[in-house]
Amino acid sequence: MSDALQSLGTPELLALAAALGWASGLRLYLVVFVTGLLGWMNWLELPPGLQVLEHPALLGASGFMLFVEFFADKIPYVDSVWDLVNSVIRIPAGAALAAGALGTDSATMALVAALMGGTLAATSQAAKTSTRAAVNASPEPFSNVGASLLEDGLAVGAIWLATQHPLVFAVLLVFMVLLMWVVTWMLFKFLRAAWRRVFALVPKES
Repeated sequence: MSDALQSLGTPELLALAAALGWASGLRLYLVVFVTGLLGWMNWLELPPGLQVLEHPALLGASGFMLFVEFFADKIPYVDSVWDLVNSVIRIPAGAALAAGALGTDSATMALVAALMGGTLAATSQAAKTSTRAAVNASPEPFSNVGASLLEDGLAVGAIWLATQHPLVFAVLLVFMVLLMWVVTWMLFKFLRAAWRRVFALVPKES
């Protein structure tokens, strides 16, 4: 790691807050573990609100959950159940991580960051859940593995890009959010139509 990663200026902090919120909707435990590990290894000077992620106990817990999620997320249908169970924590956790990145000096900034992080987490969570539901319609398991590995790379890449090239990350984030909205809407219509066809085949009681 270069010395430029040792401390974060305002652009990097803003980008990091957005990256943590957005990536939490995809891979919460990966985000917590990688961010904490970067701080613990002194590769990244975390803001005070995120330094708790460096604690060995939290690193151990997030690392264990990351291990479980890495495999659960790659098994057809198990991934959808895992998403459903974790959907209740990803959005508030994304809000909390974003607030921790920006909100140590101002309650107003903490609230703004939390709203941003929660909204970004909800966007990526919705896109992930609807995409996985569509992927599970495929009879082969390889698409699940590919989608899961892509999400792993996106989560890690978001953190790296936010700290290294915050302006580039900001542009790409806007594009990804818009793309996710479109994908979520299209897949929602597709899944709703599919469910209607399934229910139409169910014999009705006379």
